[in-house]
Amino acid sequence: MTRAIVVGFRPTHSGSDALTLGVRLARSTGARLHVVTVLPGEGAPAAAPESSQETPAQKQAHAGLLQTAAQIPAGIAHSVHVRLGESVAEGLTDAAREFDARLVVVGAANGGLFGYHRIGTVAGELLHSSPVPVALAPAGLARAADADADLTRVTAAFGTRPGADLLLDASVDLATASGSSMRLVSLVPLDVPASLGFGAMSLVDGALGDDVLARASEALPAGTAAEVERAAGGTIEEAVARLSWRPGEVLVVGSSRLAQPRRLFLGSTAAKMLHVLPVPMIVVPRTSHDPLSDRDASHRDPTIVRPEQNTMLGDTTAERADMIGFSYGIAVVRRAVAAMNTAHPRSPGLAQG
Repeated sequence: MTRAIVVGFRPTHSGSDALTLGVRLARSTGARLHVVTVLPGEGAPAAAPESSQETPAQKQAHAGLLQTAAQIPAGIAHSVHVRLGESVAEGLTDAAREFDARLVVVGAANGGLFGYHRIGTVAGELLHSSPVPVALAPAGLARAADADADLTRVTAAFGTRPGADLLLDASVDLATASGSSMRLVSLVPLDVPASLGFGAMSLVDGALGDDVLARASEALPAGTAAEVERAAGGTIEEAVARLSWRPGEVLVVGSSRLAQPRRLFLGSTAAKMLHVLPVPMIVVPRTSHDPLSDRDASHRDPTIVRPEQNTMLGDTTAERADMIGFSYGIAVVRRAVAAMNTAHPRSPGLAQG
């Protein structure tokens, strides 16, 4: 099946940023670009095909898209489309279904800081409803020094939440399709309840963080190498700001545990990361097909908890899956505390609980 990417375009800096990211991903993976402008049309089908009965507004938008498409580098298969929809997000989602796209790309809202993200209405709706992964371009990407860079590295951010297999699949497939390197980053110390206390949080940093990265590394397909790194910092924003980023890099994160199957829901961790993230972010839905890949899911590591398949859960609720992840974290903390108390029996403030 041919890979396809839908780019939500409008004649603004944000639209140019989205197109720049779409071109980067298409050039690096061999995907076909569908550049789509959605115009308001009450009661109109969101995926109405082009016809000879276009309105003046549609004709003007189509002419503008043709001029924009002329700037797409040679060698990238592409087409332009004007759609009517009650909302832009709905129009882009239906276009993704129509073209069997594996990814929808949008830009930041107007007024954002150069090089960073600002979620607008369209991106916000997509991040809470899209059935396919959504890629977010930071403000000013089209004018950035690395605007013409290929995809150089795929970074996957892991926490304690279920669904790590989907995130790993998406990251591996994108890195493989683009020939770029991979990095696994642990956000475990920042993804557990603060009620654990400072001492326990420090132990999680050393124990559970390493364990999550080790399990993710072991789940990589044979022959796939990845750098591993623990994000250090007292907050999500601080940890992300301390990470180094390469020109042409993207960050891949999973959807919130609150998301319905095959739908996105941007979680609080990812939302906080966007405030300080200087590279594009791709958000992967729960039970999503891998973006830009035709590989099936039969290779997934069964040791990574998946709420819809693990019989230990008894049902498919993400809350119970979270309890397993949290309980596992507590068990690691307790083992680490016990080991520390054995080595330093007089150490205060690390009593087991």
